[in-house]
Amino acid sequence: MTILDARPGPPLAPRPVLQPNRPLAAVLAAVSIPMFMVTLDNLVVTTALPVIRHELGASLSHLQWFVNAYTLPFAALLLTAAALGDRIGRRRLFVAGIALFTLASAACAMATAPWMLIAARALQGVGGAAVMPLSLTLLAAAVPGRLRPAAIGIWGGISGLGVAVGPLVGGAVVEGLHWSWIFWLNVPIGLIAIVLATGVLRESRRDETRLDPLGLLLSASGVLALVWGVIRGQDHGWTTGLTLTMLIGAGVLLALFVAWERHTTSPMLPMRLFRSRAFRNVNAVTLAFSVGVFGSVFLLAQFFQIVQGQSPLGSGLRTMPWTMAPMVVAPIAGLIINRIGARALIVTGQALLATALGWMALISTADVAYSSMVPPFLLAGVGMGLTFAPTSTVALASVSMESQGVASGTLNTLRELGVAIGVAVLASVFAGNGDYSSGTAFTDGMVPAVATGAAVVGAGALLAFRLPGRQAR
Repeated sequence: MTILDARPGPPLAPRPVLQPNRPLAAVLAAVSIPMFMVTLDNLVVTTALPVIRHELGASLSHLQWFVNAYTLPFAALLLTAAALGDRIGRRRLFVAGIALFTLASAACAMATAPWMLIAARALQGVGGAAVMPLSLTLLAAAVPGRLRPAAIGIWGGISGLGVAVGPLVGGAVVEGLHWSWIFWLNVPIGLIAIVLATGVLRESRRDETRLDPLGLLLSASGVLALVWGVIRGQDHGWTTGLTLTMLIGAGVLLALFVAWERHTTSPMLPMRLFRSRAFRNVNAVTLAFSVGVFGSVFLLAQFFQIVQGQSPLGSGLRTMPWTMAPMVVAPIAGLIINRIGARALIVTGQALLATALGWMALISTADVAYSSMVPPFLLAGVGMGLTFAPTSTVALASVSMESQGVASGTLNTLRELGVAIGVAVLASVFAGNGDYSSGTAFTDGMVPAVATGAAVVGAGALLAFRLPGRQAR
């Protein structure tokens, strides 16, 4: 029995979402193009910040909000969007999210003041939250079971590529065009994505699902307070009054959410899903993976610019052994997951990532040769490729077909939380050991931060051993 059979209870027949005579490639394009666009905008703006600061007269606080205004609603509304999609229609909300993201991208490109760009970035985050979880749900339901692991593998590779090449694309656009083209490029892509989604995908929903307004409010406000508190703690200190208020408030709101979901007859996130050992542990592994990897990437992406004087484009090019490997490895992982088992792939991927990050921490100096960084970069890329697709496959396979929307939303919410927490925590480790005053000072801070990331990913590898084996029922 394969990992795809490891779901509790009898499988429920999915409602068809694939139009007759539509090839798998069309379905993959319909769900992956908008997902790539959304994940790309996580970090695409980072390399353009110095130019935007000069042209819009932005302050340091504005620069932080150009990034955070996107991250906050994106992370806070992922679970909410998945639940709303189940009720009002997954394709309907998916297309609406693409449309909102496209319009907000045009607004970003036309911004002439910092507050305008911040507001438009927040709308981008809202639209992105509707796209990300539903893209995986629609894909899983649109392909037959025998093709699903490979399809999710391709989806995972494109998702990882979107996050990884964001700084590279941003650097290339800023150096070759104007910073506004970072956002203008989304407009034709978004229009094409809307046409594809409406032409290839049919509507699907859970007809018996009722809205859970209190659950929606508690989950969105709790995640928002948590991400905001983490971001503020990085910038203003973890013991300041407002930071502690946000973090404690987040804990209270999320505890109330769990209590309510256990009580209500129509929960947006049924707590019974966490009775599944596979679902519970794959979410824990995903959180550890995001914290350790993306917190490290945040610092390593700056290393070539700050320490070795490379341009944004040159820095992005030097990280390509890492960023491009998942695009190749993730689809292969999807093809072999039923033969090898998801647990073996995830454990191997996390172990390779932990080894690669530890290797980088050991060899990083202000004058380290780039050739010395290539092997651990490749190792890290292979590890990411072995992780993205199998974690998504396990999360969907461990629940019934009717719960796959909320399962996707939960997994992606924890992944985004991990990005925010990882950047904040590892930046704090960096600040405690180094600074931006010189290349040596930056490296002094980066080395213990990346080593911390390696330890967190290593813990994720140990957690992955608790996932069901290939023959688990």
